[in-house]
Amino acid sequence: MKILLLGKNGQVGWELQRSLAPLGEVLALDRYSTPHCGDLSQPEQLAQTVLSFKPDFIVNAAAHTAVDKAESEPELARLLNVQAPAALAQAAAQVGAWLVHYSTDYVFDGSGNHARQEGEGTGPLSVYGQTKLDGERAIVASDCKYLIFRTSWVYAARGGNFAKTMLRLAQDREKLTVINDQHGAPTGAELIADVTAHAIRRLVNTQNIALGGLYHLVASGETTWHAYANHVIEHGKRLSPALDWKVTEVAAVPTSAFPTPATRPLNSRLCNTKLQQAFGLVLPPWQQGVNRMLAEIL
Repeated sequence: MKILLLGKNGQVGWELQRSLAPLGEVLALDRYSTPHCGDLSQPEQLAQTVLSFKPDFIVNAAAHTAVDKAESEPELARLLNVQAPAALAQAAAQVGAWLVHYSTDYVFDGSGNHARQEGEGTGPLSVYGQTKLDGERAIVASDCKYLIFRTSWVYAARGGNFAKTMLRLAQDREKLTVINDQHGAPTGAELIADVTAHAIRRLVNTQNIALGGLYHLVASGETTWHAYANHVIEHGKRLSPALDWKVTEVAAVPTSAFPTPATRPLNSRLCNTKLQQAFGLVLPPWQQGVNRMLAEIL
């Protein structure tokens, strides 16, 4: 089996290099790769990479993910999040490949307090959310075989993330202020990559095209950024009590206390039942992955 992986050095892409390796030949690319093109800003060249390599699976872990910057550069966001996936999908259809693509809870309007299911109405609040939704639609319209995984609050041990920021600030300041009215499930890049590999293996073994479609891929349970911060700090103190912890208070504040160019959805809860049932999976509680990540970095 041949797999084309795009975005190899991102948080999810880095873990995918590990999880996909046992499945077959993996051509892992980023925007700087040569001679094969892995640059989403060059859709025609991306398509040519697909046509020449003829993979069985294309796994697109690359995107314009700078949510606030997208507000001031909508054309670039559309190029990377809509036009590039459309080109990949059309090329995938030509060679008969599956396209695995990642999307986001930002396609929803953040209303309500329930976990959104795949078929619910969308309503993006930002350029980022709109371009990710349009990217999904372009893939569906291409008639290629596809898996689209919507996820949220992605983190990894490699690179920067919210937990690392909280750990650093907890050693620098006595009081932290963290948003408490956004709800979601922190989801590890490691989990996303492992589920992706499992899904690909299931598709290959069963040859069941009906398994294709749109799924929500998030860890189980829910929290707020404020509760997430408290969990990280408390667990961090248990793991490394000798560190110079200065924090004595983590104050809860509304989203309005931290204005940003792009509007964040207050409800980022995604229901993962469909994915678990379709692929025979158990998606663990979010605390499990976070605790593992903390053990790696502390």
